[in-house]
Amino acid sequence: MVATKKVGVKAKSDTEYREQQAQAVRPREAATLIIVRQGSEPKVLMGKRAASHAFMPNKFVFPGGRLDLIDQRLSVPSELSAPVIDRLQKETRKSVSHHKLRGLALAAIRETYEETGLIIGRKTAQKLTTINPVWQSYFDHGVEPPLDKMDFIARAITPTYRTRRFDTRFFMVFDEFIQTDPDDMVKASGELLDLHWLTLSETQKLDLPTITRWIIDMVEQRLTLKREAQLQAPATYVRFANGKPLIKTL
Repeated sequence: MVATKKVGVKAKSDTEYREQQAQAVRPREAATLIIVRQGSEPKVLMGKRAASHAFMPNKFVFPGGRLDLIDQRLSVPSELSAPVIDRLQKETRKSVSHHKLRGLALAAIRETYEETGLIIGRKTAQKLTTINPVWQSYFDHGVEPPLDKMDFIARAITPTYRTRRFDTRFFMVFDEFIQTDPDDMVKASGELLDLHWLTLSETQKLDLPTITRWIIDMVEQRLTLKREAQLQAPATYVRFANGKPLIKTL
């Protein structure tokens, strides 16, 4: 488990935000995808959020975004592995459906496709269809989401009294599931700027959100394990109370 001191979150207290008359908002469900490019030194894909963004402007982040209804309703052949589903269910209301939890992983793949143009999937002879244009564009490449090989490594909820709040699940997958040229991102939406593959040491030189810096530490620890052991390893859950991080192992 990651030690508390590694998080190093410098967040304003709830009292300070109340004094600024900030309104508490319910966090929206979101998902992020960490793509690990293998080699002599592993690399991850990151991009810079535009200055115009209300949430984390000018910060470097992994691709990802909000959960959509279509992600929960989409029919695909594969399923998340049992250990991953088990971790996703922990610290989650019993009313949250399996389709929603699986939908979070699908949202990570969809958002990555939209933001980077990269197709993360597994080749399939089965013809998959949907009324959603983004997912249909993805399926038209003859692929399916590799849910069974997606790892769930962390969950983090934005501190209270931020104007934008997200309940984000961080998934990880390896580059053998990239079905396009990993260096060709001309079809990226433009939501993330300066998309680059970076070594873990290179990421530390960027302007990162504190939670992203902590997630990179998690990735580094995960990569010390064998592939199957990674899927079995626990995830870490971070939320905040009075501006201080509360950390649990899932």
